[in-house]
Amino acid sequence: MSFEYISIEGVSHRFLSRNRQPTTALTDVSGLFPAGKVTSIVGPSGCGKSTLLLIMRGLVAPAQGQVRFLYRDAAGALAPGEAPRMATVWQSFNLLPWRTVADNVAFGLELQGVPLAERRERAAEAIRSVELAGFENHYPGQLSGGMKQRVGLARGMVMSPDILFLDEPFGALDAQTRLYLQEQLSALVERHAKTVVLITHSIEEAIFLGDHVVVMTARPGRIAASLPVDLPRPRDLDVQKDKRFGELFAEIYGLLRDEVRKAMMN
Repeated sequence: MSFEYISIEGVSHRFLSRNRQPTTALTDVSGLFPAGKVTSIVGPSGCGKSTLLLIMRGLVAPAQGQVRFLYRDAAGALAPGEAPRMATVWQSFNLLPWRTVADNVAFGLELQGVPLAERRERAAEAIRSVELAGFENHYPGQLSGGMKQRVGLARGMVMSPDILFLDEPFGALDAQTRLYLQEQLSALVERHAKTVVLITHSIEEAIFLGDHVVVMTARPGRIAASLPVDLPRPRDLDVQKDKRFGELFAEIYGLLRDEVRKAMMN
């Protein structure tokens, strides 16, 4: 059986705000996220993007609805199955300051009981994949912000996940570092053909990295549109000069403009 889709079916979620009043974060969210593709999710601040990621990741239970992982059997039929292997890269680096780069990358493998020799080999390969070879024995305090985030990417990739979740992974970085890591991540994902769900505030980043862009409304969040990114791969930043890139940007921003205004008034 081959993994084909993350299926989100009628997902709604509420939480208690600081004044103990219920707040609806998501309402009746449904959609199919295809395997082997990058799905970018954009929307106004507070629209529930990160909440949706946590629900897909299995870290938060929705108030209503469900997330299923659909597989295709030998006869070609789709059926739900067990959750694939998953890993998450967050905006905050969350590195253990007393562990070296190599030990930070291998931490998840250590928790799984992977033998030491295999941990070291897999961690070294992941570190090479994000161009940090030579920094294996450095500590987080000796690294720049961009290097720390590359350690975070390596820590996710070393787990050989079927699905990689990225929650604003470059949001805390300066513009130049962000552009460099976007290119690096694009090449990494294409090389490994991962299923990726990317949360971002950047329309440019959503288009550059994505195969599809899901646009969400202001809170309570729902899916307003899902747009295919019909730009060729592999991509580098020159793709932003493509006429189609500009058309997609204008379409997505047009969908978001009123939603951002609503979010600012909440």
